[in-house]
Amino acid sequence: MDTNKYNSDCRFFLGTVPCRFHKKTSNKCYNCTDYQKIDYNILIIKLAAVGDVIRTTPLLHKLKSEHPNALIHWVTYTPEILPDLIDRKYKFNLESILTLEETHFDKAMNLDKDLQASALMNKISADEKFGFCLKNGMPAPCNELAKHKFVTGLFDDVNKSNTKSYLEEIFEICNYKFQGEEYILPNPPEFDWKIDKSSKVIGLNTGCGSRWVSRLWKFDYWVELINMLQKQGFTPLLLGGEQEDERNKQLASLTNAEYKGYFPLPKFISLVNECDLVVTAVTMGLHLAIGLKKQVVLMNNIFNPNEFELYGRGKIIQPAKECKCYFAPTCSNDDYFCLDSLTPQMIFEAIKQLI
Repeated sequence: MDTNKYNSDCRFFLGTVPCRFHKKTSNKCYNCTDYQKIDYNILIIKLAAVGDVIRTTPLLHKLKSEHPNALIHWVTYTPEILPDLIDRKYKFNLESILTLEETHFDKAMNLDKDLQASALMNKISADEKFGFCLKNGMPAPCNELAKHKFVTGLFDDVNKSNTKSYLEEIFEICNYKFQGEEYILPNPPEFDWKIDKSSKVIGLNTGCGSRWVSRLWKFDYWVELINMLQKQGFTPLLLGGEQEDERNKQLASLTNAEYKGYFPLPKFISLVNECDLVVTAVTMGLHLAIGLKKQVVLMNNIFNPNEFELYGRGKIIQPAKECKCYFAPTCSNDDYFCLDSLTPQMIFEAIKQLI
């Protein structure tokens, strides 16, 4: 008997250090009862923003159902947001690229239409490829399945007329049909936030990032909404990152709304989990709220509302005046700023309908 035999096809084999079961029991591969043979190798390339990574996780339901013994690899800029279902989590850097280039996959999916992700897809060895690759130095569909999603990103009129959600599109790219599969998040850590839970906690995600200022709701509207919520007996909880910190401090000072500060991603997930409902623009906070199965009031102006899947747990509220800056990071309309016609009363009524 070869007592130094090793099973490199085991889910828990690391190759560089002992696996967790050897450390726990001192068993070697020849007498290990925790051996799980890998029969399929899958790669997901989704670098993009955190919110886009989160809203791609429903694909895992299909992949695990179709290939229960697969080893799933995922490369992204934010591996910390990936759920435990992912066996190998890679941060997009040179070290990871070198490893992935020397690994053969049964199936590879690139769901980012950008140069770096598409170039990586070209380098990957895989029996089947879905999504986007690089052709003549530019992103392109790998096959016909990805063409619809590719074209909606090129032409505003095609995007506006699209009736498919993002999830329907990415499932279609991978030759699946979306059937209501939910987001999958890492389990949020537990903290004692000392938030008054005697009334409904309404999370107010006040930012939209520094790039997409065309979707930034004005400060005075947040003050007005907070006052409405407090009069109704709700507990407003201000949410945001470092960019929203100063705004949220000012809002808390003016209204006495709860504000706990900004935190690393795992702790922020825990804070969002304290909410009964979240009011937000299209940001990472939106997708965290959806993933945590919270009620959501989504303020949308520059995107096609058909894009968003709220799973029957929310409302999309749009300005009364037409947005003339479709899919634009800054407003170019000299006549009016459309979000000024999305009033606090409209948001308040949506909250009351959902709670």
